[in-house]
Amino acid sequence: MKPFRTNIRDVPAEKNLRRDEGWVDMHVQFLIDERTAGSQQLVVGRTVLPPGARHERHSHPHADEFLVVMSGRGIIYTDTGEEPSVSGDVIFTPAGHIHGFNNTSDEEVLLIWGWSGAGSLDAAGYALPSEPR
Repeated sequence: MKPFRTNIRDVPAEKNLRRDEGWVDMHVQFLIDERTAGSQQLVVGRTVLPPGARHERHSHPHADEFLVVMSGRGIIYTDTGEEPSVSGDVIFTPAGHIHGFNNTSDEEVLLIWGWSGAGSLDAAGYALPSEPR
């Protein structure tokens, strides 16, 4: 496999992320993944959440996830509930555990995130909790 390089300006936002599956008013870019870079064990992404946008509680059964809050603030979802989150927070969620983010502020939130152990959303898996909170 050859090295891969791209620029955020050149990566289109995902268009097939559905609100009824928990992707609420988010702008998501898959920067490095199997489709673009041939990566089978790593995905790196960028998400912008305008005020009121959120990624509902969900899990990835086959991939660990990291999340870096680059700017803004809001609420992160965890297995045990909700916690405040601010710029500079670095969050690790092991495979199968609940997570998500809600921009409860009046400013845009910028997240850089990634999955280890999968090269695509299909490979990572995407599961919504069986019982809504």
